[in-house]
Amino acid sequence: MDPSLSELRHRPLAFVEDLDAPVLDDADRHHLDRSLRLRPGDALTVGDGQGRWRAVRFGIDLEADGPIGSVARRTVPVTVAFSPVKGDRSDLVVQKLTELGIDRIVPVTTERSVVRWDDARAAKHRQRHTRIVREAAMQSRTLWLPRVELLTAFEPFVAEHDDAVLADPMGGVCHHPPSTVMIGPEGGFSSAELAGRATMALPGGVLRTETAAITAAVAVLLHLERDG
Repeated sequence: MDPSLSELRHRPLAFVEDLDAPVLDDADRHHLDRSLRLRPGDALTVGDGQGRWRAVRFGIDLEADGPIGSVARRTVPVTVAFSPVKGDRSDLVVQKLTELGIDRIVPVTTERSVVRWDDARAAKHRQRHTRIVREAAMQSRTLWLPRVELLTAFEPFVAEHDDAVLADPMGGVCHHPPSTVMIGPEGGFSSAELAGRATMALPGGVLRTETAAITAAVAVLLHLERDG
């Protein structure tokens, strides 16, 4: 690892629009100043959310402290689709998938989904989840921001992703890491949804949706890392 990049783990991270002329938005400046108590001259990393980053010094104006660097995205992007859950548990899924480094997050309505968002609520949740992604990436020092998609229905999603693997307690063993994993509602996928599609079993018993989403993400990422 580049020695300068290794320092990223020890510096706060914020996202900016332009790395050549970085400017913090008000919310990030307030967080860095009031919550993290950064002082003028303290080390900070800024990123553009697309793998590019730069070391700067905190202050009224950010002072560049090195050249612009970049981190390549993984060769196989990973998508996790999940059935929305009650309360703030969908927020938890989005937060943890971001921390783990998932590339794309998609809420999907299935036959047995209990939570069903209309268009207005789906747009509101996407806006909220996009903010959660940004905050989680700053906390975990993740330089690539995952894409958060609008709510979609099961059939259109699998039509677009014919390689999707469905997490199911009675599923098989994946010998090759899937690039797209789907997590159903707590009632599971219906027999019609499972018919003819690849499945994978997760460790443990019958998992809550949020637990299954995080577990599946870890399993796929470890599989990809092992296979190099």
